[in-house]
Amino acid sequence: MNISVSMNKFDSKIKFVQLVFVDINGMPKGMEIPASRLEEAVTDGISFDGSSVPGFQGIEDSDLVFKADPDTYVEVPWDNVARVYGFIYKDNKPYGADPRGILKRALEELEKEGYKAYIGPEPEFYLFKKNGTWELEIPDVGGYFDILTLDKARDIRREIAEYMPSFGLIPEVLHHEVGKAQHEIDFRYDEALKTADNIVSFKYITKAVAEMHGLYATFMPKPLFGFPGNGMHLHISLWKDGENVFMGEEGLSEIALHFIGGILKHAKALTAVTNPTVNSYKRLVPGYEAPVYISWGYRNRSALIRVPAFWGKGARIEYRCPDPSANPYFAFAAVLKAGLDGIKHKIDPFAYVEENVYEMSEEKRKELGIETLPGSLGEALEELEKDKVVKEALGDAYKNFINYKWKEWESYLEYLEEKHMPKDTKKVTEWELERYFFL
Repeated sequence: MNISVSMNKFDSKIKFVQLVFVDINGMPKGMEIPASRLEEAVTDGISFDGSSVPGFQGIEDSDLVFKADPDTYVEVPWDNVARVYGFIYKDNKPYGADPRGILKRALEELEKEGYKAYIGPEPEFYLFKKNGTWELEIPDVGGYFDILTLDKARDIRREIAEYMPSFGLIPEVLHHEVGKAQHEIDFRYDEALKTADNIVSFKYITKAVAEMHGLYATFMPKPLFGFPGNGMHLHISLWKDGENVFMGEEGLSEIALHFIGGILKHAKALTAVTNPTVNSYKRLVPGYEAPVYISWGYRNRSALIRVPAFWGKGARIEYRCPDPSANPYFAFAAVLKAGLDGIKHKIDPFAYVEENVYEMSEEKRKELGIETLPGSLGEALEELEKDKVVKEALGDAYKNFINYKWKEWESYLEYLEEKHMPKDTKKVTEWELERYFFL
């Protein structure tokens, strides 16, 4: 985007521009500047204090600079403001703990091998009535793919979809999900960095439209005990010289299989990044379509990695354990680095299965080499600490991330002890609702 052109196109409506980045949890942060300072934000950057941003600098060394990425400029259709994403700098150099910058560097490493990554997400969310308490009132009783009177939120989904193109998102499928008041709106895949931005934008749009209708939208992995959780399956493919390198003569290519092998090898550590909350592990339990067994297969929806049916250049894998509480920049960087490790070291995928893994006996799973994902955030963090590849994917943010998440886990354990609750409880606690409901 040519900034001089963009400045000329401002009309009287656009008075301010929001400079948007995310913190360690993937929560949007930022500041507003007068529209007249947009060119300055692109060329010189806008300084800010990062000491109170979760996962950023300490108070003793907190001067950071936000530089706007002009290609991400959009105007918010229901407000008189524009928004733009960007990169964070420190001492005139890219700031090592900037989530967007971390993904950019991971993609640059991928490009050195000749690959470009495309990702399509499937974020799920619930809509709840506002009632001033944690008593979560459900505004409809629809079920999976309901389209008639049971689905009271169809007009809200349509409204969200109508706003999405203004932010550069192309909606593809809208439908009611399995849970009462649970929904999904899929949007078109794109290059990895653009898709990560799109996830942040999609959550913003969805929450804003819900607010307009007096509702809360939550992407919390498991807001209700006994109801399906919110997942965010990722459809991933690699391209080289304009060709999908996951497409083989019959089925997937060798590159794709090695990419799967890398993800399977690092799957336990990856969950700390793709499922980074205490609440994430209330979703990752058998019986709710959330994969907990480290396996792969064609069309098998009980496997961690599924290969959907595809035509033409549509070859891809579907990584099924991530949830919408993940910081998308961290998650994409970690998954792509794990897959690239598989390609570089020619790691063959293991635990291939086309049967329903949930219905298998423990003996059968052991025979097939099917292991289990971590059962808690604490277990996932232990796996992360042992995994060099996933740690390196987080770059300078790793130390901040692991320390922040260990404190989160310890705080939860203290809460359980105070409430005399078992450590392995699958109930959704008030502690989780207060911490994660607005993610």
